[in-house]
Amino acid sequence: MLANQFLLLGAVLFCIGVYGVLARRNGVAVLMSIELILNSVNINFLAFNAMWARNGSPAHISGAVFALFVITVAAAEVGVGLALVLMLYRTRKSIDVDKIDALKG
Repeated sequence: MLANQFLLLGAVLFCIGVYGVLARRNGVAVLMSIELILNSVNINFLAFNAMWARNGSPAHISGAVFALFVITVAAAEVGVGLALVLMLYRTRKSIDVDKIDALKG
């Protein structure tokens, strides 16, 4: 029963993150929305991990391991994403993501 609440929380956070990615024009806000999506996936992984551990499954740490991998990917995404936003700001003096196509070479 408690896992259902965590799954609902993860779904709500995922929907908020998708809305933020689709509706925002600010590059930093888009990156924050992507982080929100990744963290909602982590909540779902850990909720399923808790459900499987309660049922006596032998592989009860797989959800935590996947969550750790998602955290690692999120950290790399932040580094690359902030570098792109910084490059956009240096060239256009704006972090509007609609102007990213102007950076094509």
